[in-house]
Amino acid sequence: MRITYIHQYYLRPDQGGAIRSFHIAQGITSRGIEVEVITSHQEAQYAVRWDGKVKVHLLPVPYDNEYSTIRRLWSFYSFVKGAKRLIGKNKLPDLFYISSTPLSTGEIGRWAKKKWGIPFVFEIRDLWPEAPIQVRQIRNKLLKKWLYRREYDIYSEADSLVSLSPGIQAHIRRMLPNKPIEMVPNFSDTTFFRSAKTVSPKRDFGFRPLTILYAGAIGQVNGLYQFLDLAAAAEKRGKNWHFLLMGKGNQLSRLKREAKARKLDKVKFLPFGDKFEVRKRMNQADLAYVSFLPLQVLQLSSPNKFFDALAAGLPVIVNFGGWIWDLVQTNSIGFYHDCADHESLIAALAKLEASEKTLLTMAGRARELAENEFDKQLMIRRIWKILAAYRLTESVESPGFVS
Repeated sequence: MRITYIHQYYLRPDQGGAIRSFHIAQGITSRGIEVEVITSHQEAQYAVRWDGKVKVHLLPVPYDNEYSTIRRLWSFYSFVKGAKRLIGKNKLPDLFYISSTPLSTGEIGRWAKKKWGIPFVFEIRDLWPEAPIQVRQIRNKLLKKWLYRREYDIYSEADSLVSLSPGIQAHIRRMLPNKPIEMVPNFSDTTFFRSAKTVSPKRDFGFRPLTILYAGAIGQVNGLYQFLDLAAAAEKRGKNWHFLLMGKGNQLSRLKREAKARKLDKVKFLPFGDKFEVRKRMNQADLAYVSFLPLQVLQLSSPNKFFDALAAGLPVIVNFGGWIWDLVQTNSIGFYHDCADHESLIAALAKLEASEKTLLTMAGRARELAENEFDKQLMIRRIWKILAAYRLTESVESPGFVS
């Protein structure tokens, strides 16, 4: 049987960024299912590559976070148009698995379902267009109305839905009470991130300063000026802590200028790196920082670097509420950064710096949460159960898939 997996921003581990789709595609293939991925790349020509047994179609649709809203929408439209053309030329699949963002990828599923009656599963990574509307990237009233209508049509016409957080799932159930929807959050690759912290300390207390790492997107929604504010407050109080920023995005240059202007000597900007570089940096850090603007819609997110941090055995600092903070608080694996009160967090971190036992205990709990609740194989099995409902196969089983 055949599945076409559509994700405009599909990435491999060596490319950096979010690689959820790569692992899901590999997991499906290991069940004996033929998987083809349709994605985009920055090159000028269409290309094909093989990721193991997964055939990947690369459409020439450039995209950058620094694009204007109109140019972004044009990129989304171009991808949908190119994907439809490609699908029409090839052997049709039995099922489409389609991942946002952007929301526009769902239009491919609607089109294929109407034209050939092929079912599609739609995966909702973020609430779109609600997120860009709340950060005021989209302001035109008519465009908002049109996008909300597209959202409703895609969700309602999908055969089933996958949400990446409990909040997204609840939002969809309020909109469409009878629509099948399963929650499968981002996952922790506990094999790739082998936590050294659960075995031995990563730092010599009293000799190496506390190191706090942010690794991820550096965009408007991430609100990383709060990270600089924390670094400034810690330095003002004589703390010799290191604050590392690793990633790329349209706010990177501004943050570099601000850090230089404020003479934040303890803030270091690291080049964007692949998953292997992320692992290296996490192994050198003591805590991970996960950041968003204080907007309600962003509290519903499923930030992949949070789950990487759990797998690496890193306690976590978050500056937003919602289900991620609930996980941190309930499992005692980190701290909340109230951006109006840096003092409380600095005091808590100072106590942590002085206690090897506390740090290692928190690190161990983070790793346990990754293993017990968010392990990659657990999440891929959830996806497989959703796909198995479409009776693609009932007997094919691969020894390479951990079930």
